[in-house]
Amino acid sequence: MIYTDGGATPNPGLGGWAALLISPEHGGREKEIYGSEAGTTNNRMELTAAIMALRALKRSCRVEIHTDSTYLKNAFVKGWLEKWQKNGWKTSAKEPVLNQDLWRELLSLSETHAIEWVWTKGHASDALNNRCDALVQKAKDEHRK
Repeated sequence: MIYTDGGATPNPGLGGWAALLISPEHGGREKEIYGSEAGTTNNRMELTAAIMALRALKRSCRVEIHTDSTYLKNAFVKGWLEKWQKNGWKTSAKEPVLNQDLWRELLSLSETHAIEWVWTKGHASDALNNRCDALVQKAKDEHRK
């Protein structure tokens, strides 16, 4: 199970990403990862969180990725990625898809795993999502120092 979050303040601005990896196979062992980037956007940080989480997996896994980003979830669940690829990485409005570099990497990483995308409401009652949000803030705070 993976929980991810990302954000930038202002948007665009200083961004942070975080992921919490939980392994039921190893007694619920947890691993927190997080980082920051200057001059970025909320969407780039949401994608980066998922990428870094998948990079951290040591083998092919069946994984639930919990995200509060409908942008991230819907790209997979609603088939946006397939449409973008068929259209030469153009949106339905014939504009270039933003964050192509990250989408391409995420698509490649996702081919290694069986992923179920789960949306969770951000800044609400999901303790693990809130924990990721706190790690995003920690990443930004550490970057400022």
